[in-house]
Amino acid sequence: MDTGTDFGLEPYETALLAGGPRAAVTVAVVALRLRGLVETGPQGTLCAPEAVDEEVPPFVGTVMDCLREPLTVRELVRHPDVKLALALARIPLADAGLLGRPRLAPNRTARRRVAFLRERYPLPDAPHGLGDEDTLLAVALHGEAALRLLLPRFAGRAGLLSGPGTDPGGGVRPRRRGRFARRPGTGAYEDAAGPRDHSGGEG
Repeated sequence: MDTGTDFGLEPYETALLAGGPRAAVTVAVVALRLRGLVETGPQGTLCAPEAVDEEVPPFVGTVMDCLREPLTVRELVRHPDVKLALALARIPLADAGLLGRPRLAPNRTARRRVAFLRERYPLPDAPHGLGDEDTLLAVALHGEAALRLLLPRFAGRAGLLSGPGTDPGGGVRPRRRGRFARRPGTGAYEDAAGPRDHSGGEG
């Protein structure tokens, strides 16, 4: 995909229009994962390092700050700071005519825009060859289908998936902790479980 700067929306903003608050938080978590700034823990929890000298978008930064203590995605969505960040994220979307008042829910214009982007950027046929921005846009537009294709092991350990294999708390018990690190000269990622999470197996 060549995402360019379609409509000037950040991936988490696209996710907010396409899937709501949890989708936006999911995209922020994936953005942190691609930068190696979040780790999985027991019971589907996530945790970020104490100090990070790296610039991230404001919404993603708020999510990272909340993860100084281990939280599940469900707890993240309910965190007061994340709720405030979501409210602030809605303001420019409302000003752009993408949210209806008074509830600030995606309106017909927003739904058309999301439908257009989904048609223009369908779910990839294969999990290889995507850059970080392409990965984030795929997750923003296609949700769990993209997570299962592109980041199945991390998404499962982080409690980002629903359905069989998840526990009542919204997560799964991870087998091991790890974070992605770029393999020198390849631009690819790998974690403690193996190469960049673009395969469905646990091998």
